[in-house]
Amino acid sequence: MHFLALPVLSLLLGAASPGLASPHPQNPLLFDRQQAPIKYEVKKPPLDTDWTYKLGTNPWPEHPRPLLKRPDWQTLNGIWTFRKSDSSSAAAPPPAGLLDRETMIPSCVESGLSGLQELDAEFMWFARRFTVPEGWRAGGKRVLINFEAVDYESRVFVNGKELARHVGGYFRYSVDVTDSLAANGTDNLLTVWVRDPTDRQGSFAPIGKQTTRPSHIFYRACSGIWQTVWLESVPASGRITQLDVAAGSDGKVTIKAHSSVNGTAAEVEVKVMDASGAQVGSGKGTANTEFHFTVNSPKLWWPETPTLYNLTVKMGDDSVDSYTAFRTVSRGQVNGVQRPLLNGEFVFQFGTLDQGYWPDGLHTPPNYEAMVSDLKLLKSIGMNMVRKHIKIEPDLFYRACDELGLMVIQDMPSMCADGRQPNDADQAEFGRQLELLIEEHKSYPSIVTWIIYNEGWAQRRDGPPWPENELVQRVRALDPTRLIDAVSGWNDHGFGDFSDNHHYASAQCGAPFYSQPAGPHDSSRIGFQGEFGGLGMNTTIEHLWNVSDAIRDIPQTYEIHSTGDSYNHRATQLLNELADQITRYECSGAVYTQTSDVEGEVNGLVTYDRRVTRIDKDQWRKDIQKMYEEAAKRGGRAVGGNCGHVYYPRLNPGKADQPWRLRRSGAGQTKVFKMTEVFILQRKWVGLLWDRRGTNELQNNVNWR
Repeated sequence: MHFLALPVLSLLLGAASPGLASPHPQNPLLFDRQQAPIKYEVKKPPLDTDWTYKLGTNPWPEHPRPLLKRPDWQTLNGIWTFRKSDSSSAAAPPPAGLLDRETMIPSCVESGLSGLQELDAEFMWFARRFTVPEGWRAGGKRVLINFEAVDYESRVFVNGKELARHVGGYFRYSVDVTDSLAANGTDNLLTVWVRDPTDRQGSFAPIGKQTTRPSHIFYRACSGIWQTVWLESVPASGRITQLDVAAGSDGKVTIKAHSSVNGTAAEVEVKVMDASGAQVGSGKGTANTEFHFTVNSPKLWWPETPTLYNLTVKMGDDSVDSYTAFRTVSRGQVNGVQRPLLNGEFVFQFGTLDQGYWPDGLHTPPNYEAMVSDLKLLKSIGMNMVRKHIKIEPDLFYRACDELGLMVIQDMPSMCADGRQPNDADQAEFGRQLELLIEEHKSYPSIVTWIIYNEGWAQRRDGPPWPENELVQRVRALDPTRLIDAVSGWNDHGFGDFSDNHHYASAQCGAPFYSQPAGPHDSSRIGFQGEFGGLGMNTTIEHLWNVSDAIRDIPQTYEIHSTGDSYNHRATQLLNELADQITRYECSGAVYTQTSDVEGEVNGLVTYDRRVTRIDKDQWRKDIQKMYEEAAKRGGRAVGGNCGHVYYPRLNPGKADQPWRLRRSGAGQTKVFKMTEVFILQRKWVGLLWDRRGTNELQNNVNWR
């Protein structure tokens, strides 16, 4: 699929003419060019973080697309100007010049980081001036403005000319602005009109948990330009718009380079490099056509050893840097039970429900460090997975999961969860945006599962036919390399790869018992605990989202404890109960609710401001390790996060039943094991020497799994 065809994107390169200067809304005698905007400063949110007041005016300076990097790019993040508007502005020409108030981009206008905290803005304008670097248009090169995400509808103008329209709050789009730039490339005016239909009459947009009326599990909305905006110089003769890359555990690389030129037969060259920069493979093919090649004996991507390989891809005058990892996600029987497989082995998946909300930025994390700190916490206690819940993150989130070794279960943001059912047009739009989710993210190695519906939210109930049947087929056609959880929680009609149960607080994972509205476990599919836990513990006001409605909702948290000891004792009970279900039943993975508090929910591993950690890390690490051990007894590959792994060597055929001993060099320490046993190795034993007892045969650098 052509990259620019993914969003609803119309390039209107003629017709429109620059708008005249518009009167200032408070004083019709003043025009925007004559009115200095109100200066930006962080507006104190109901709760801040350690990063809130340290961001400066150059937020998110990182290149935002790690899978498609060129050298000539420039961020447009920073200070923009803003004006709240009304519905009449939708058909009007853009305001001339800058606007009334400064704001920080990227941000949600409802957030403190925006400097605005506009809580009910449906229509709005954003504007800033920019300069195109010298040489970027030499030789006929083109200049793009890339938007990573704008919530929800947007129109883009450069120097008064409308160039693009887009619908969808989580997806990127690119606009070729070359022909509308000032002759010398300086003093260009970029203006963006935005509409956010959240909770507006008749709206059924896929916006997840956003609402203008927050309560309990639904949170403050995010409107506006909430992800990075950036300039890019690209070749005139055609450019790579997207790379689809899948690298399997057998070393086979499947790649498709989408070109901006339809029907081109341009040659595509790919080189694969390891971490040292050494080339380990290469392939050639044709643009817009899938082709294959093989890398011999690659190091595989595992949660404990998340090996990545760099790519360079050339097509004509264009060259981009990217990366991939060698791993295969599948489903199969292990000892008679349906299991999720990674590289052919059952890996028990355990992690948190991760909402991705921040008290100062809402959908937009304060910075990269803050975003990754959540993921590092999960790894530090041995988790190997994260469920990205009802939200799609910036691409750098998925790159971080690739690097850290966190498997990602990715939700499709839901439509309205107020009990209404979507009409045919709403359902079609949901399907279109589901396809965008898959297309834009299917090359990130860490993503292992797509979730289509959560707990029946806006899932049509007028079947059969059931909507998830057709959607599963569409997702499978777009991406046959991952598993699909058609419905997480309930309203399950037997489609997809998982039999998924939600039950708070205790789990019912792959078990012969269940509680409504969840249904009975289906042994023909993978038994999975899509949500459980949710233990709460209230905190002091300096760590709470200080909004009266949120504080009112705190008692709705599933189970609240008054002390850390009580909280952690109960958590151990729940985790051990889950371990018992792994032993007894068909439980293949579980999602604990949740990473952090969110507004009126106080059931995070950490508080909403990330300043207080509730969990006893050592105890959680032991309890999580026990799950992996129980899974190993059922045929699983018993690995965890970055500590407390269960290991066993991969031996040559015919040697697995022979006793071996582990020798710690220079320390005179030896342990003897039979290789058919599963054992826990302390750190001091990892990566050392094995020899076969009674012989001098020495095995160094054993391949650990």
